Amino acid sequence: MIDFLMILGGLVFLFFGGESLLRGSVSIARHFGLSKFLVSAIIVGFGTSLPELTVSVGAALQGSPAIALGNIVGSNIANILLILSLGIIIFPVIVKDFAVKRDAAIMVGASLMLCAFAVLGVFSFISGFILFAALLGYVGWSYVADKKNHAQTANSEDVNQDKPIKPIMAAIYTVIGLALLVVGAKLMVDGAIAFARDFGISEAVIGLTIVAVGTSLPELATSIVAALRKQSDVIIGNVLGSNIFNILGILGITAMIEPIPIAPQMLNFDIWLMLGVATFLSILLWFSRKGIGRITGFSMLGIYIAYTAWLYVGT
Repeated sequence: MIDFLMILGGLVFLFFGGESLLRGSVSIARHFGLSKFLVSAIIVGFGTSLPELTVSVGAALQGSPAIALGNIVGSNIANILLILSLGIIIFPVIVKDFAVKRDAAIMVGASLMLCAFAVLGVFSFISGFILFAALLGYVGWSYVADKKNHAQTANSEDVNQDKPIKPIMAAIYTVIGLALLVVGAKLMVDGAIAFARDFGISEAVIGLTIVAVGTSLPELATSIVAALRKQSDVIIGNVLGSNIFNILGILGITAMIEPIPIAPQMLNFDIWLMLGVATFLSILLWFSRKGIGRITGFSMLGIYIAYTAWLYVGT
């Protein structure tokens, strides 16, 4: 019961921490006149990925690398098959911005890099540095491309409908959000590890499911809000940005701090499923003229439910 309460408490802290951080970071972005593209793909993507960072680094430092990698792989799978599918079910996605297609291709490229390093057997400092360097290149390229395209200034209505926040209050929201994320991550990791040991469930499965979904709650909240406000670009940009940051940023930073070995289960199946769903989404975004409808959304959600059930049945 204590383990379950720790996991539940961690989920609550992660959710409110992600929301506070998101609100503060978007307000700061507006204050400095950053574009809608940078806010949705960079600021929001990084902000909603911070739970994955705190959980993955914490798990690695506590000697549970399977949870660290499982969290990243599981979060990317959940972001597409669960988070995005729920957003699509609420409001079908129509792709208008070429930057969305470009980021979809970058997500597939990042997924390929993860699979390539995984085949080598361990994520070392060098592989982590390469991933993080690729992230810096992606952010810089996005910024330059955004300036060349003269994108419009971001509007907070695209992400939330709250009144504008003053810079000082935005900074406070950001700091509080970070603090809640750290506390939530600590509770989540401790509870998940204890839960896995108590019930004989592998740490890889816990990382791929409970921890992955828990750290994806900020993405879920953002996608649902965006769907209710019929913001297709934000629904997609949130997921693509988060998945790119998860691999290049979260995995890169974690590997530079502590080497991460690859669990046989993830090497044999889960990382390839992650690559498969990323490729599937990229193909849909590039070639679907009518967008992504509710039937596809329900199908994706069904696949995720089946995948989760298979993980626990096979444990």
